[in-house]
Amino acid sequence: MKKILPLLLGVSLLMLGACSLQPPEWAKPSQDTDLEDIKIGLSVSTLNNPFFVSMKDGVEAEAKANGMDVVVVDAQNDAAKQINDVEDLIQQGVDVLLINPTDSAAISTAVQSANSLGIPVVTLDRSAEKGEVATLVSSDNEKGGEMAAKYLVDQLGEGAKIAELEGVPGASATRERGKGFHNIADAKLDVVAKQTANFDRTEGLNTMENLLQGNPDIEAVFAHNDEMALGAIQAIQSSGKDVLVVGFDGNEDAINSINDGKLSATVAQQPEEIGALAVNAGVDVLKGNEVEETIPVPLKLVTQETE
Repeated sequence: MKKILPLLLGVSLLMLGACSLQPPEWAKPSQDTDLEDIKIGLSVSTLNNPFFVSMKDGVEAEAKANGMDVVVVDAQNDAAKQINDVEDLIQQGVDVLLINPTDSAAISTAVQSANSLGIPVVTLDRSAEKGEVATLVSSDNEKGGEMAAKYLVDQLGEGAKIAELEGVPGASATRERGKGFHNIADAKLDVVAKQTANFDRTEGLNTMENLLQGNPDIEAVFAHNDEMALGAIQAIQSSGKDVLVVGFDGNEDAINSINDGKLSATVAQQPEEIGALAVNAGVDVLKGNEVEETIPVPLKLVTQETE
């Protein structure tokens, strides 16, 4: 009997500990799949980029059409702020989290926090490295990078000297677009310089100025997004050089620049469609329906000829 008592005490303590790990009722996602009762939390990497504004608009339009509420937070390209933002959304009792990560590694802790409470997570445009994500709604960034490289080869021929403006270090879109670009460029182009400009127009301008000074024979630029591409064009125009520029996203400013004969091309995404599909995926998960690991959104190379 004396041997049994410690064993029973240990089992009781273990069960008590397990119970204490259960999330409080207010933090658990609603099991009611009535769409009008669903609250969506959307964390965006930055609303200072037209692409992500359009993505947000797509989320809000789809949610509104189905009577759902959306709470939007802007990480302002700050990975630490985004983690806090997501924790705040969890505290507000959202039923599903839609996250557009600033940094794919850093956001993992916030994803895991949601996982521990049973809140489904859908990522948009960029993935999370760790934690359970129901699905990633995104364009095929690697394929898009390849499209950009093929366009440059077609326009300038093999061996052309190219500069590359990279996105935010740590973002999956940066890695994937760069990987796709180099799948083609490493064999058929001469990438003489590459540097991050953090998906930002002003940084694109400043970085391009430096690259032109150090590499005056650059023939073209591939920028991982349109904002950097548009900044690069400003620097190129100020230098008086004739350099072809390819962006990525297909935002309104980029399309206008193509029509004006400034930006040469952009690999266009459909940000509003990404937002709408993410909402639908989140609802499917809440209803217990299976969703694909990734939900692809088609890309299109836009040039003055295709407009």
